[in-house]
Amino acid sequence: MNKRSETSLTLRQIEVMRAVMISGSITGASKMLNVSQPGISRTMKHLETSLGLALFTRTGGRYVPTVAAQQVFMQMQEIDKKLRDLNFSISQLERGHDVNVSLASVPSIAHVMVPRAAAGLKRRYPDIRMNIEILKIEEAIDFLLLGKGDFVCMSYRFDHPSITFEPLAEGHLVCVCHQDHPLAQHASVSAAQIAQCPLIGIDTNDPYGRILSQIFDEHGLEYQIEIRARFGTTVLGLVQQNLGVAVLDCFTVDGLETRASDLKVLPIKEKTTFSAWIARRDDIEISSFSQTYIDILRQEMAAVFKSEQP
Repeated sequence: MNKRSETSLTLRQIEVMRAVMISGSITGASKMLNVSQPGISRTMKHLETSLGLALFTRTGGRYVPTVAAQQVFMQMQEIDKKLRDLNFSISQLERGHDVNVSLASVPSIAHVMVPRAAAGLKRRYPDIRMNIEILKIEEAIDFLLLGKGDFVCMSYRFDHPSITFEPLAEGHLVCVCHQDHPLAQHASVSAAQIAQCPLIGIDTNDPYGRILSQIFDEHGLEYQIEIRARFGTTVLGLVQQNLGVAVLDCFTVDGLETRASDLKVLPIKEKTTFSAWIARRDDIEISSFSQTYIDILRQEMAAVFKSEQP
């Protein structure tokens, strides 16, 4: 018993046949598809042989479709529309159309680094939408477990059965003072020099404040916190009034001397390295768009850490 062979058309063959139908010639089809005329001819010959059908008659240099070809062409038009719709949807997706990335960050990373990464993501996906929240560290758990966003940029990690932490970047602390402050005359400062000044914004319960307070304790240094303030923008405003000196992370102050010429950023001689993290729920995979944002943020922070190491 002979089995009837079934022939499937490739998208390329459909494209070539449609171009010949529309243009009415091999020459016209080759121009439409920007390929050589022999290539069009070979494809058409192979197609007719495979189908066992005459698709065109040659009349006066024109390719006139047969009845069979006209029936196939009607189906091709539908396929072409679907392909154009698909390509449009892909192009929209490539621009981030109808995509929303929702994230949160602790203030130290949010001040400078988060906006830079957002700009990088928008350059890649111009139509993407973003929702960015600034959280205290203790608010991160609710943000993730209640499904308010995809991930949180954190200044330290903790143990939680439903939250996964991934390394984001390494950072270090710096001292910030007013340009008229005596410390501004130095190229770098020690913990002992910092401890002799009125301090602004250092909280021993904060991950960064804890690093400095441990250094003070290890060296037996007494220090006085004159003004307590939690967020870096407020701390910098107080330093601009020359009310004392502050110790902040390198990410918050990156490019600060350009933005605020009355402030001086000084490396600290002691080791003050810390790690930043991405926190996310371990039962949900984040989107490729969120992952792209994280990759951009990681690159931005790595560049800062490399350029500003003491």
